[in-house]
Amino acid sequence: MRQRIYDSRAQQVVDFEPREEGRIGLYVCGPTVQSAPHIGHLRSALVYDQMRRWFTATGHDVTLIRNVTDIDDKILDHARAAQQSGSAEQWWALAYRVEREFTAAYEAIGVLPPTYEPRATANIAEMIALIERLIGRGHAYRAADGSASVYFDTASWPEYGALTRQSREQMDAAADSEPVGKRDPRDFALWKAHREHEPVSASWESPWGRGRPGWHIECSAMATRYLGEQFDIHGGGLDLRFPHHENELAQSQAAGHPFARHWIHNGLVNTGGQKMSKSLGNSLFAADLLAAARPVVLRYFLGSAHYRSVLEFSDTSLAEAAAAFERIEGFLERAGKLAEAAGAPIPAPGEGDAASRLPAAFVEAMLDDFAVPQALAALHGAVRAGNAAIDSADTATALARAAEVAAMLDVLGLDPRADSWAAPGGSAPGDASASALDHLVRALIEQRAEARANKDFAASDAIRDRLLAAGVALEDTPNGTRWSLS
Repeated sequence: MRQRIYDSRAQQVVDFEPREEGRIGLYVCGPTVQSAPHIGHLRSALVYDQMRRWFTATGHDVTLIRNVTDIDDKILDHARAAQQSGSAEQWWALAYRVEREFTAAYEAIGVLPPTYEPRATANIAEMIALIERLIGRGHAYRAADGSASVYFDTASWPEYGALTRQSREQMDAAADSEPVGKRDPRDFALWKAHREHEPVSASWESPWGRGRPGWHIECSAMATRYLGEQFDIHGGGLDLRFPHHENELAQSQAAGHPFARHWIHNGLVNTGGQKMSKSLGNSLFAADLLAAARPVVLRYFLGSAHYRSVLEFSDTSLAEAAAAFERIEGFLERAGKLAEAAGAPIPAPGEGDAASRLPAAFVEAMLDDFAVPQALAALHGAVRAGNAAIDSADTATALARAAEVAAMLDVLGLDPRADSWAAPGGSAPGDASASALDHLVRALIEQRAEARANKDFAASDAIRDRLLAAGVALEDTPNGTRWSLS
């Protein structure tokens, strides 16, 4: 079987073949680091981690680029609001602090670091060059009001709307910038003129005047810089299809770049039957989830639904995931004792060629558009068969199934025996949640200490309150700050 993927642009499942045999270039839209990571961020990062691990297991050299948007309207708005409340934290410090929270949360659930993680602010020159190219090709223009703003001319690109199959006439006005100086309300910002109420540090010199990049141009510039003018897959959340990815595609191809050969979008998260959103106040933050479940169980839950489906979270979700994962652990423990007695240990995580030990049902599922639910069904089927073999004293069959289970867990990043799930000091894998939570909390404690040293007590109190809301209490002592679950 060939690898099959659902291409969002084609709107169908298609055969996937890398543009270069044995190598895959994958660009994933990373976070806008304006506030703490939530379950949607974790789910999206995990989806592409699963894909990357599968491609690697099947012999591909994967280059995964996941960007960080560290300059944005919302980042500046949040920093300004905090400063009005007495905080001394600058926008760039807020962005870096939140970026560290994202990194810690990703690491806690076993998401491998990307090959490279470029920041928007480190790629301004590439964005300016791309905008100049678009102006030179007649697809962008300077604002008519004489400001430094530059807009993409959607009317100049007949294929605008190709990704989401919309006609330009059906589209709403672009909401990423004020309409002043636009030829058409649907034109979107490539460069935003500096505004008086924004800090000068949040702007850069350009051929059109001082300003900062629009959101969409960032990813086009970074994807092209690190993966080339054409690459294999562009991924991201379903909510990014329009306008972000539509605009990326239009401006990149208008610049003469073929850009992504395939587009993949992961589904969103529902909580209590409702789409998760800040306006509804039903966001589930990473710190809360990691306090409620072992990280490996959280990874199991987040990756258990098909990546294109809506992930439903309820009050019982983590308990159900824990019960399912404990059945896997129970079998590994039983099989491990049997293997030790037989002198034939179960392959350790990362040991040998895991792909060669994968059962056909698992392989077929992953080749079929990364059908993880079916892959997990194969995993649990092997667990049941292995337990039955142990019960009937069929050692050979039990160890064969155990080797398969270990291989499947290895590919999915779920083997509880892996060092990544173990707490410091050789603690049992079941204690890994404490290690992951400690990592997250201590990062925030360090940031709080820095804020207090700078006499930024508003920021210090905000960190303490955020932790308390997540069920983590802080105690300041002569020997430093201690934390506990309240």
